[in-house]
Amino acid sequence: MNAARSLIAALSLSTALIALPALAQPAATTQHRDAVRLVELWLEAAAAYDRLPALSAGIVIGQDLVWSRGYGSIDEGGRVPATAGTIYGVCSISKLFTAIAAMHAWEAGRLPLDDDVTRLIPDLRRLSGADPDSGPVTVRSLLTHSSGVPREIAAPHWTAPAFATPPREQMLADLARQRSFMRVGDHFQYSNLGFVLVGEAVAAAVGRPFEDYVRENLILPLQLKDTTTRLPVGLLGTRLAVGYGVMRRDGTRPRLPPYEFGSIAAAAGFASSVDDLARFAAWQFRLHRKGGQDVLRVATLREMHRVHWTDPDGKTAWGLGFAVSREGANTVVSHSGVCPGYETAIALALKDEVGVIALTNANAVGPYTRQMRQLLLKGIRLPVNTPGGDTPDLDAYTGLYGGNPHYRERLIVPWGKDLALMMLPSNDPAGQMILLRRSAIDTFKHVRDDGTLAEEYMFQRDASARVTGYKRWNYSYTRFDLPPPARPKVASGQ
Repeated sequence: MNAARSLIAALSLSTALIALPALAQPAATTQHRDAVRLVELWLEAAAAYDRLPALSAGIVIGQDLVWSRGYGSIDEGGRVPATAGTIYGVCSISKLFTAIAAMHAWEAGRLPLDDDVTRLIPDLRRLSGADPDSGPVTVRSLLTHSSGVPREIAAPHWTAPAFATPPREQMLADLARQRSFMRVGDHFQYSNLGFVLVGEAVAAAVGRPFEDYVRENLILPLQLKDTTTRLPVGLLGTRLAVGYGVMRRDGTRPRLPPYEFGSIAAAAGFASSVDDLARFAAWQFRLHRKGGQDVLRVATLREMHRVHWTDPDGKTAWGLGFAVSREGANTVVSHSGVCPGYETAIALALKDEVGVIALTNANAVGPYTRQMRQLLLKGIRLPVNTPGGDTPDLDAYTGLYGGNPHYRERLIVPWGKDLALMMLPSNDPAGQMILLRRSAIDTFKHVRDDGTLAEEYMFQRDASARVTGYKRWNYSYTRFDLPPPARPKVASGQ
């Protein structure tokens, strides 16, 4: 992951002033420079407006972590900054590790995908069925969330203040108190219990504890140094981010205690970092490209990434453990997670080998990977702007513009040979982006969707030739410095 260190350094933008320095970088890396820059500045605004205590994010292209950054701080005192190495509870991203462990055991001939899973988990026979004529629950149906088993275990482990799961034996015994609500294969129903059962099936098939099997056959081979099957609570506030709940009406967030998800680790118990999830993403791109075998055979990974289940409504598609969707020419495989104090997501666009990761330590509106991915895929093949002659230095216009209390912030950055203008905050930065094309010195025109040009944006400069604002129609917008990051309010004693 060190191949792109020069690019990472070049993409480290100043957060003190909006007058950002020009990005000096090798020509081979400039194709995605503008897209990455826009992602970084959009995320900075999103984290500020959503009052996130901490956010860590990263972009993987091919085998390189081309950009990563932490926003905010991970401890209660605001002294420990978030970084790409900060550890977060990754919640349901745990399911991807569990699915890969299951397919590893399947490759070894130990775990059947389409047999009745009660042969491996006899306790599951205690679960009452909604229809006596339903087909058997299989590992495949569990991996695609189409098994019909309840969403959760019987215990209220999502309930404050404990956030604790019962011992494994109690969790399995409680299946006798639960009931499936549909036939196998009828509909999609996301199920944490389903992935707990996948972990149980893996353990029974290989004759070893699930967590040991994942560590030895996935975490260690991929050199995931920050990834654990449970929260490393001894690192809380130093490496592990302190978790916070949803923002209340008074603007505070309650601090949440670390959860103990031991018996449901396969569904939601893992912890990891941007650095490790970047290695995880690069491994998948590498295996797709090179073929052969690395932890899994490439054919197995491809099976996991293709659609195995589509809900009758046509809106939901799943591979084996992965959500599957389309983004232009790309198949996108992804997973997100929400648990007490953390929200997380990872998404991989397979054709262009673009991976995006976002991890937060608050229950908020994130975690932003859809917007990150759409910006990157929109901008990854931008033509390179090389200033000189009649070609302007577009970095000179980069900045935040506003200056009137009823104006939203306007962010302007280079976008290939044009400028991109975006109002902040924005939940759809790729869709709401406005392109500006140069028509004269310090004058640009709005590029309509059909390619025709519309109204003018006329930039002004001061005596030192620094851009200070622009006019559109009779509206004036002043360029201003970035405000210091707002520290979210935390309710005391929570």
